[in-house]
Amino acid sequence: MDTILYLLTLIGALGMFLYGMTVMSDSIQKLAGSSLRGLLAKMTSNRFKGILTGIGVTSVIQASAATIVMVVSFVNAGLVSLEGAISVIMGANIGTTITAWIVSILGFQVSVVALCLPLIALATPLMFTKKYKTFGSFLIGFALLFYGLGLMQSQVPDFTQPEYAGVVSTIASLSDYGYLSILLFVLIGSVATVVLQSSSAMMAITLIMCSKGLISFEMACALCLGENIGTTVTANIAAMVANLSAKRAARAHLLFNLTGVVWILVLFYPVTYFIDKFAEAVGLGDPTMHATAIPVALSLFHTFFNLANTCLLVGFIPKMVKILNKLLPENDEDEVFRLEYIHKGLIHSGEIALEPAKKEIEVFSDRVLRMYEFIPQLFSMQPGKEKDNLMQRTEKYEEITDRMELEIASYLTKVAENEMSKTASWNMEAMLKIVDNLESIGDSCYQFSISIDSKDKQNVHFSEHQNQNILMLFSMVREALEEMNNNLCSSYKDVDGVKASEIEEKINTFRDKIREEHTQSITHNEYSYKEGILYSNMYSQLEKLADYVINITEAITKKKNL
Repeated sequence: MDTILYLLTLIGALGMFLYGMTVMSDSIQKLAGSSLRGLLAKMTSNRFKGILTGIGVTSVIQASAATIVMVVSFVNAGLVSLEGAISVIMGANIGTTITAWIVSILGFQVSVVALCLPLIALATPLMFTKKYKTFGSFLIGFALLFYGLGLMQSQVPDFTQPEYAGVVSTIASLSDYGYLSILLFVLIGSVATVVLQSSSAMMAITLIMCSKGLISFEMACALCLGENIGTTVTANIAAMVANLSAKRAARAHLLFNLTGVVWILVLFYPVTYFIDKFAEAVGLGDPTMHATAIPVALSLFHTFFNLANTCLLVGFIPKMVKILNKLLPENDEDEVFRLEYIHKGLIHSGEIALEPAKKEIEVFSDRVLRMYEFIPQLFSMQPGKEKDNLMQRTEKYEEITDRMELEIASYLTKVAENEMSKTASWNMEAMLKIVDNLESIGDSCYQFSISIDSKDKQNVHFSEHQNQNILMLFSMVREALEEMNNNLCSSYKDVDGVKASEIEEKINTFRDKIREEHTQSITHNEYSYKEGILYSNMYSQLEKLADYVINITEAITKKKNL
């Protein structure tokens, strides 16, 4: 019973550590989400600036996996190039070494745990305020992180006691196979990091094991290398449902870390010997002789590995891009059935989450415009196999618009579950209206194709004047769609909607003219009732489609200054 309670306590301490790190990271994203997005967008054109960006962001968030997953999402949203993403990933690997230094210095030599509960006490009132709630959440996350770390340290048994002799001998036996043991501990570190989904947590566990004398300095270094491989899994899992560029960014993290582990393993003993002598020379003690010297020495090794790997590979970023392009080549698969920028693995908060949604709306608009191009073609084509095929394509596109509207709206609804600024909330509402109207445009196009098919089946023929009127409306509505598309692809704050309104007014005026002519023609029996119904249905459908178009521009202009 005591053993079960002990294991649950240890697991609970680890859970508190991971939860604290998650709360702290999420709070930072909410506090500075748009700032992080802007920083990454501006600081990745130069590889050295990208490295500094990765270092800075990861030092603040204290989780390289979080930084890299965000980078993958930015690549997925088209905000960051692949080369820029690789440079940020390199910087993130350097930034994550800060965690090791905090844990090795503060976590063991300073009683941070003693400050955790008072910090929570100070942060709790902030949680009940609207303005400082997120900052209070950050402080609580920080406190829980170190409190969990302290509990983990206290729960690790003293393996110098006789009752743990069997455990010590078992673990020690894994260190008796020379270089094979190094590879074994690299594997253990990789698997454990994948299970924990956090290299920072695994690094903390490694340091605790070292401080207790459970493993040697060399085995700790091997675990550290394994952690660098295991941490790449998070971003690669997130990128599984992302677009090709995001997949390449995630693979870049794996390629970078694997390359580093390979060359460091070749030089493993010279490198650890150098770290050993350096630590001893600066007065930190010999990590091969004193367990207390291992945590700082391991932090030195971790920092050396990431700094050296970055310096070695920074000049080969273009070459890495070429390798990734070959590993994940472009294909000819038609991707109209898939979202390109939104996927379930990457949902952030606030403004960050709206970027991929905006990009997806731009793609949605392009597809709606492409679908609309089918309608004038169908109207002018003679019945036959070619027309039937185009009808099938129109129906397929209608299904695509339904799916896109559903998935984008679902994504935005999930984003709304997080805390958002007023501006982000208003923009999200505008985007929901936009996708609803884009889907309605798709429905209108499909309904118009059905009207054309009904006209063919009933063998109804319009007069030349009627055909010219419909074709003129086609042209006007197309102009409105192109303006809508331009507005959606622009920064919303730059859209004034003047041209869109002018086109809408022109469409309404021409529609009124057609309606008046139609009424007179019906009165004078110039064409049959069946012909008149189909004709009025068509020009009314086009005018209604144009209403959906102007609704989109109005949704943008109403929110742009909020």
